[in-house]
Amino acid sequence: MAEGQTSSQPVTTRTDKDSSVPQEGYDKKCIFCRIVNNEMDTELLHRDEDICCFRDIKPGAHHHYLVVPTKHVGNCKSLNIQHVPLVKQMVDVGKDVLQKRNVTDLTDVRFGFHWPPFCSVAHLHLHVLAPVSQMGFMSRLVYRLNSYWFVTADQLIELLNSKVETH
Repeated sequence: MAEGQTSSQPVTTRTDKDSSVPQEGYDKKCIFCRIVNNEMDTELLHRDEDICCFRDIKPGAHHHYLVVPTKHVGNCKSLNIQHVPLVKQMVDVGKDVLQKRNVTDLTDVRFGFHWPPFCSVAHLHLHVLAPVSQMGFMSRLVYRLNSYWFVTADQLIELLNSKVETH
């Protein structure tokens, strides 16, 4: 087991990789589904029944992790009020992963999502970045607050909660 990987209630690994019958919550064309199902050579920093975390391949900060649901969920634009607990759980896992890597200043952290169409992968994924104060110019632009292409986890939760009030 990799360092930092949890073993509580592991997700069942696909054994029918070549099957034409799709597994529930799995998209064989999705890179993140393949990572979650151990089909890629990616170190998992956290894994439980609902959430998985791994390093971003193009880090925008010294600590840049992606937190994803183990089952395929579309991008943040496809979410509704029922997804609020999932988003909160993703943030909690992100905080836990940071703290296990000795990031103690959680005020210098950014948790957020790229807003469609600015997502490179259509599987919900939370960017966990730290320390924000040391990010370079391009990373500050790509993960910029109050932009058309990036929303914080708090903003997404607020948006999802407001969908109920307006309908």
